[in-house]
Amino acid sequence: MKYIAPLLLLAALGLALPAAAQISIDEVNAEEEEVTFRDELKPTSVDLTYFNRARYRAERAAIRKERNYLEIGSSLQGTLSSYNDPWIAVSGGDNSIALMASLYLRHTFTKNLFSITTTVDAMFGYNRMKVETTDAEGNTTSNGVWYKNQDEFAISVAPSFKMSKNWSYGSIFKFRSQFANGYISRTQQTSDYRKSTFMAPGYLDISFGITYKSPQPKFPISINISPFALSAVFVESTIVRHNKWDDKEGWEAYGLADPDRTSKYEGGSSIQLDFDRSFGKNGFLRYRTTLFSFYGWISDIGVKNKISDYSSWKRAYDAWNGMENKDPKQKPVLPIHPTVRWENTIEIKATKFIATTLTFQLYYNRAQNVDVQTQTLLSVGLSYTFKNK
Repeated sequence: MKYIAPLLLLAALGLALPAAAQISIDEVNAEEEEVTFRDELKPTSVDLTYFNRARYRAERAAIRKERNYLEIGSSLQGTLSSYNDPWIAVSGGDNSIALMASLYLRHTFTKNLFSITTTVDAMFGYNRMKVETTDAEGNTTSNGVWYKNQDEFAISVAPSFKMSKNWSYGSIFKFRSQFANGYISRTQQTSDYRKSTFMAPGYLDISFGITYKSPQPKFPISINISPFALSAVFVESTIVRHNKWDDKEGWEAYGLADPDRTSKYEGGSSIQLDFDRSFGKNGFLRYRTTLFSFYGWISDIGVKNKISDYSSWKRAYDAWNGMENKDPKQKPVLPIHPTVRWENTIEIKATKFIATTLTFQLYYNRAQNVDVQTQTLLSVGLSYTFKNK
């Protein structure tokens, strides 16, 4: 213990006194040497298959094909009959040409629960026959006359959302009209005898409701029930509205209220049935049918001059029609009855490019005619159908 105190005293004195040091650096001459850098990292190949442009395009094309169904069918039929004068003098006959073309297109786009189907159906045909005409002086001449025998196109768009496997809700928009002018007869093809043209008449049907599709491939029926629907007819041509045939003016023949109006709208309900199936291993036989009916019960509520009994309406109509100055607003009308349009197409394919087609249409619209209208057409000719899947 006697040595600790002197040591602490010396340490304190050492800390209190200033300290100094001297460092000297000698000059160093380093020799220059060439330095070589070496890359010790090993190269690693990278697989670029995670983005391949060709593969990307192929995948997108597969997705488009899965979501889109496209069918295009077209046909062309024609007949030619030719006789020389000696044949006509002995056996009779008439030189004639008949041509008819048709187009059918159907496209369906589907994504998740949404789908939209667009359908286009068009038919147009012309005939040429010799027609004898007599002028004011009593001279008879025979001339070849062209006139149409088929003219109609229809466009349908149906968007829908799936509720379950077989049920969906949505709407259907349908429009139909004709391409060219139609006349009362083949020998009266002037504006004074015109009875139809584009949008005269034109028909528009809009419906909102639910649709059932059968899950059975052998019975692919689709039923659309629309509690609320709209049906409209358009007669935009002033000439057609004021021309007269079958003891009726055009505006009356197409069910308009008066000649100054170009359209008529009716509200009510509608139902539509669709069936489309091919038979046979190669689908040589195909049957398509559409049945559409509309009942304007909403518009019936506000109809003026309504007479429910047909006999009473006929007497009132004849009395109104016999007036010199008929007031269209006082015309007696029948209550709106259901309209029915039934279209049928049977196609039999002999080969890939030759087919026989039978079409039958039934149409009932009491606002235009109290009788049922029917049409039947049998044709044989060239036909081709394209399907993307």
